[in-house]
Amino acid sequence: MSSLDIAIIGGAGVRTPLLVRGLANSGLPIREVRVFDVDQGRLELISPLVERVAGVKVVTCGTVAECVKAADFVLASIRPGGIERRAAYEKIALDHGVIGQETVGVGGWAMALATIPAMVEYAQEVARHAKDAWMVSFTNPVGMVTEGVLKATKVPMLGICDTPTELFEEIAHAIGRPSAECHFDYFGLNHLGWVREVWVEGEPWMARILADDSILSRIYRKPLFDYARLRELGALPTEYVYFYERTERALANTLKAGTSRGAEIALMNVALFDALRSRKDDPVKVYEAYLAERNGTYFSLEGQGDARHKNPPTEAALLSGYDKIAVSVLQAIHHNSGKVIPLSVGNRGNIAGLRDDDVVEVPCLVNANGAHPLHVGAPPASVRGMLEEVKAYERATVAAALSGSRDEAILALAMNPLVKDKVVAVRLAEALL
Repeated sequence: MSSLDIAIIGGAGVRTPLLVRGLANSGLPIREVRVFDVDQGRLELISPLVERVAGVKVVTCGTVAECVKAADFVLASIRPGGIERRAAYEKIALDHGVIGQETVGVGGWAMALATIPAMVEYAQEVARHAKDAWMVSFTNPVGMVTEGVLKATKVPMLGICDTPTELFEEIAHAIGRPSAECHFDYFGLNHLGWVREVWVEGEPWMARILADDSILSRIYRKPLFDYARLRELGALPTEYVYFYERTERALANTLKAGTSRGAEIALMNVALFDALRSRKDDPVKVYEAYLAERNGTYFSLEGQGDARHKNPPTEAALLSGYDKIAVSVLQAIHHNSGKVIPLSVGNRGNIAGLRDDDVVEVPCLVNANGAHPLHVGAPPASVRGMLEEVKAYERATVAAALSGSRDEAILALAMNPLVKDKVVAVRLAEALL
């Protein structure tokens, strides 16, 4: 069995230790793991931590070309401007009275405009130096970034996110069945997805799930959705749909907290890297404490108006995660296994009503030939309008990011369901661009 070279772009990210540990324990015949980041100083701090957490040596690279050369897989997780820029985007949005989260709303728009051109440049480097590589991205906003690369290059990129898989695991846990025994009829866009049906031993379970408040309470452990609304939808949405379903509540909770998720993570990151620089404490224990705080406060701010409210990690959170999804994709391609994994891929007629070159998030059969979407067909009428409206906004934002047109970008922002006002869009663009 031939050995594999793995390249990681954005290697100074705080998820890199988990990712490399997953790769080290994957059973894949990995020869070398190479990491690159534009922030070389932070990379010097993260790389020793990666080696401690993962138990393997990583090669730190000074250029993208050196990192990706002849790689079999290129994993990419970048954030131009760092978490500080995300925090700035979110603050500006809140100052204008709109949601600015980094994947939905104004934050997602600003992140897409900054990130798509950068990721296209990285993909072009991959095309030059690793022409046979698969590129796997968990760079936010995942769907739009993946669409930008697929439209601008010929590099085969797959977008990954743990949100659908975490929902699958939560549903399985709530009904007392192993997720491996269930089939989840899922469709949508990244951070705008729904489970339409759950099949267990050939029997549909959605009707009984929606009818039972106790099951729903075990699926959604934070008060995101009204159960009557879920029954009206006839489907189970991923948690980010909350921003669209209960916009005013999400905005009010964020304003009540007096901060944003990006600002909170920025503070956590400063503390983490200060501790790594000081070398006073065991870096692995410092990192584990960081992860516990970050994961424990996930969605507490927007869902409960309390930036510091901590929730114990759910079983789904332990079973999913970007690192686990990435490893699953690499294993399925390398071993030609045909595993079904939800991914962001080109639509190609899969979801009715959307364009062929739109990127959608659907379960895919993954083997040595790539990711092959399972058929979705027509989405339910209860969510079709929202799906098509958000996709139109995403499509316009991707086009603006690739063209560099400020006017196109403003028009795209005005199409966002969380903005819907060209006057506000112009004001936001003046502050953000």
